[in-house]
Amino acid sequence: MVSIKQIVYALAVEKTLHFKKAADACHVSQSTLSTAIHELEKQLGTVIFERNNKHVFVTQQGQLLLDKARKIKLEVDEFMMLSQLNNSPLSRSMKIGVIPTIGPFLLPKVLPEVRRQYPEFKLKIIEEQSHVLTDMLRQGELDAAILALPYQIDGLMAFNFWQEDFYWVSHKDESGARLQEITSEQFDIAKLMLLKDGHCLKDHALSACNLPQDQKDTSFDSTSLHTLIQMVAGKIGTTLVPQMALDQLVKGESELVALHLNEPGPHRTIAMVVRPNYVRTNDITILQKLFEKELSKHCVMSYCGI
Repeated sequence: MVSIKQIVYALAVEKTLHFKKAADACHVSQSTLSTAIHELEKQLGTVIFERNNKHVFVTQQGQLLLDKARKIKLEVDEFMMLSQLNNSPLSRSMKIGVIPTIGPFLLPKVLPEVRRQYPEFKLKIIEEQSHVLTDMLRQGELDAAILALPYQIDGLMAFNFWQEDFYWVSHKDESGARLQEITSEQFDIAKLMLLKDGHCLKDHALSACNLPQDQKDTSFDSTSLHTLIQMVAGKIGTTLVPQMALDQLVKGESELVALHLNEPGPHRTIAMVVRPNYVRTNDITILQKLFEKELSKHCVMSYCGI
């Protein structure tokens, strides 16, 4: 009979396409993993992996079996969770993914209170872009992902806990008249610097400014909001940052000015995203409410004229 251990080993080989790396990930010897895979293929009467000295390939029939195996593993994982639903809230470990334009600004605000209220709770954080996190979530490699919406999360369920607008940040010498707010028509789009393609923050910023999603002619593309702010401080251009990031990025920078972007909002919604059959939704709800409360304390509703 096929065992869960064989399924885990097979999914590890599929992910790494390397028997040694898969064995290391499963904390077993390569011979143990290879024997288990060989026995699995023998039991199923089909070859799942073709391998030579250099490469491992998933066969067409093997891919169908692995897709089913992934669903089985998810069901088993959730079955095991059911036995622990009567445990105290947030008493078990959890693996959560978060995107780079949220993690550095959200986690320092909320995790101290999480640890104070739930000292036994062990949280592992994975930082990746949205498409990577949603794939990991669907494959059962994450319990939840913290994403900025709107974003395609077909087949997943969102627990919203924050809505916010963008702020236009410029050097004080470039800001012109002393305004309290600014519209996208009042600043030079040609000087606007945004994150590079692949970051949903860029899509949200373009949408907030009523610009097409294929807008390419921004003056500078970056992978980091911190880098963009330093470029603004150097009078290279301007940028847009979300409300929750203002205190870390702009506060204390006397040379910078941040004005609320006066365009229809909210410009993005922050949510914890889970699989629809995830059994620990009570823990997710607790985190959702706690995150909302802590963000409300830390993020001011008006942050103009910095």
